Amino acid sequence: MDEQNKNLILATALSFVVILTWFVLFPPPEAEAPVEGTVQTTTSTEGAAIPAAPAEGAAPATIANAPETAAAALETAPRVSIETPRLTGSISLLGGRIDDLKLKDYRTTVEPDAPIVTMLSPQGTVDAYYALQGWAAGNGIAADAVPGPETEWSVTSGDTLTLDSPVTLTWDNGAGQVFGRTISIDDNYMFSLTQTVTNDGETPVTLAPYGMIVQHSQPDDLENFFILHEGAVAIADGELIETDWDDIAESEVNPAWGRQAIVTANVTEGWIGFTDHFWQAILIPGSGQPFDQALTYDARTDIYRAVTRLPTQTIAAGATSEISTQLFAGAKEWAVLRDYESNGVSKFIDSIDWGWFFFLTKPIFWLLHELNKLIGNMGWAIIGLTLIIKAVLFPLAYKSYVSMAKMKELQPEMEKLKKDAGDDRQKMQQGMMELYKKNKVNPAAGCLPILMQIPIFFSLYKVIFVTIELRHAPWFGVFNDLSAPDPTSIFNFYGLAPWAAPEPTSFMALIFIGILPLLLGVSMWLQQKLNPAPTDPTQQMIFAWMPWVFMFMLGSFASGLVVYWIANNTITFTQQYLIMRSQGYKPDLMGNIKGSFTRNKPKADAANDTKAPTGKSKK
Repeated sequence: MDEQNKNLILATALSFVVILTWFVLFPPPEAEAPVEGTVQTTTSTEGAAIPAAPAEGAAPATIANAPETAAAALETAPRVSIETPRLTGSISLLGGRIDDLKLKDYRTTVEPDAPIVTMLSPQGTVDAYYALQGWAAGNGIAADAVPGPETEWSVTSGDTLTLDSPVTLTWDNGAGQVFGRTISIDDNYMFSLTQTVTNDGETPVTLAPYGMIVQHSQPDDLENFFILHEGAVAIADGELIETDWDDIAESEVNPAWGRQAIVTANVTEGWIGFTDHFWQAILIPGSGQPFDQALTYDARTDIYRAVTRLPTQTIAAGATSEISTQLFAGAKEWAVLRDYESNGVSKFIDSIDWGWFFFLTKPIFWLLHELNKLIGNMGWAIIGLTLIIKAVLFPLAYKSYVSMAKMKELQPEMEKLKKDAGDDRQKMQQGMMELYKKNKVNPAAGCLPILMQIPIFFSLYKVIFVTIELRHAPWFGVFNDLSAPDPTSIFNFYGLAPWAAPEPTSFMALIFIGILPLLLGVSMWLQQKLNPAPTDPTQQMIFAWMPWVFMFMLGSFASGLVVYWIANNTITFTQQYLIMRSQGYKPDLMGNIKGSFTRNKPKADAANDTKAPTGKSKK
């Protein structure tokens, strides 16, 4: 077997093993009283206990008797509406919870009349998911004298939260302290919350402001795919921390928090929250404010919490304290997150799961995003991205194909060396190395372009899978979601019939393969036919089956990734053909194709073969 075929088999087999492994191994203290009229803030956040989340600590039966529908749950407390160009929902005056939020720009499926995506939902619904803020009681104030999850607030200004109209809530504890909360929102997904405490009592009080995101049980719609992180995500002083749901549930009890908890103390810059495939809810304390961040779990009620607790404040008699924080609740849009990051939210773009190859996935997505803005179609943007990647790799590809052409030219001499060396493998290897050195040929150069494609392939797959910009992104015709598998098959006459193809995860989908996987297999097969088939029967079988194995393996991948692979194969075929022609050899494409449909016949000894290498002809 010549070195070109060895390199190609090595690179192809490596690609096959990596992709196969992917799917087999990973199936799918009390402060001194300050001077009157002042507020003292201590750097410690200890000494003030965070109240339990709603229903936390209650018997499971209590939760089971909660309202079963969103409509019923929304009627359990008075509400203030939320209405912006991108969001709709309401704030519950019970606890001042932001617990009803829908995303106007996104629907659950590609159907135009599908329901819009629900971001947050109130207690009593399946997978209740909401945010609340408050004050934990410290010294000088009773636990029931601070607003908690069950406190009913009053509206003092604003009947609907809009871009231009914030909402202000107040609560008087009747013991000398008045609490206020002003909520505003920007034109995307960021809520700004300003909390105040006015101490009209006669003695100082100590309080610790906190924020909390509550998730009742693990979400039902988890992807459970190993390349996607779902659960908690946080930045703590520049460090990205990703925690799976199971890791939170299996954490040890933290005595200071009174429950199972994973705590990062004294964070000076960061945020924490929960994330899934495309959406996230994140608590963002004010920049420069030290805080503790924690993930807690209550096994009795199956409630998860992401919590931020800010420094304890001692508020003197007659003084007012104010604290500002933010809450992000919405889609993980790259451009939106980038803008928030540039405005001070530390490393917010990393809330998208860029993976191990982040140094590739980030620039690849940036380029894809810019191409999409320019072209206006994500499918053509992927093809444009492929052209750019191939152009960047062209110098390497050129050297590789030139090396492969030179090795074809040396084939007769290599066959003569093999015959002269006989069974002396050391003599044959030495002779071949001298031959390579004399003709300045690198036998390893042939597989470099294919090997370079492996991390690029994985990075692009990551980009297409995790970024919301690819979700429901249309190309043309029936290809209306490039993040989903090919929707065509012979079963629906490749999209011409009005019924759907078999489900991508079904056995029928494996049989009725889509048009894009078919094109992938054909393009890979044609690329092989630029070179003659190896003479060894085992090698011939590997080459014969490889395109079709890849076709079925990649058939269930996102359509956008298959489009990239087809474009990559097509461009590679063209490059290799033209470079081989420029080196004095014309690939016998039709001859090699015809040869693949005929039985192999015994060949004469290569040393007696005076013709040019099989499948090649001199210009």
